[in-house]
Amino acid sequence: MKVQVRGRNIDVTDALKDYVVKRVGKLDKYIDNFGDAQVTLAVEKESHRVEVTIPVNGMILRGEESTGDMYTSIDLVVDKLEKQIEKYKGKLLKRGARFTNDHKTAAPAVPEEEDGPRLVRTKRFAIKPMPVEEAILQMNLLGHSFFVFSNAETEQVNVVYRRKDGNYGLIEPEF
Repeated sequence: MKVQVRGRNIDVTDALKDYVVKRVGKLDKYIDNFGDAQVTLAVEKESHRVEVTIPVNGMILRGEESTGDMYTSIDLVVDKLEKQIEKYKGKLLKRGARFTNDHKTAAPAVPEEEDGPRLVRTKRFAIKPMPVEEAILQMNLLGHSFFVFSNAETEQVNVVYRRKDGNYGLIEPEF
């Protein structure tokens, strides 16, 4: 796996980059065919934040941690990603990811019984074209953290969502 390290408000030293590559590279023992890992190190006031994004067969593993120490944040985000891989191993396996143990031997391709969450409801609703601002208003009126709508400007299905910092995000399809 190739690991790309970027810094925001921080100079990424060789020692810091080597530590990130070593720790994130450790995830290779779980899955052989990771895409390129994108790691962003950011410093904001007293907070050292690490964001890691790794594509795996059309799915995306993502982890984010923020502490007072960059090395601690790196360790915590790698631990979080390891837990995500373990939790979703069955789903990733169904999508074609090849899982291995520490000796790099292929795991059997037998579907595992899922004890975790399952789809229990399908909801259908009519969507009408609306501007982004109206979609945000509608989302807030419903008390939801996201809202699916047809964007009146682009005529495509978009998703608007509330971010942790209180602002809003917009997800648009890319073809």
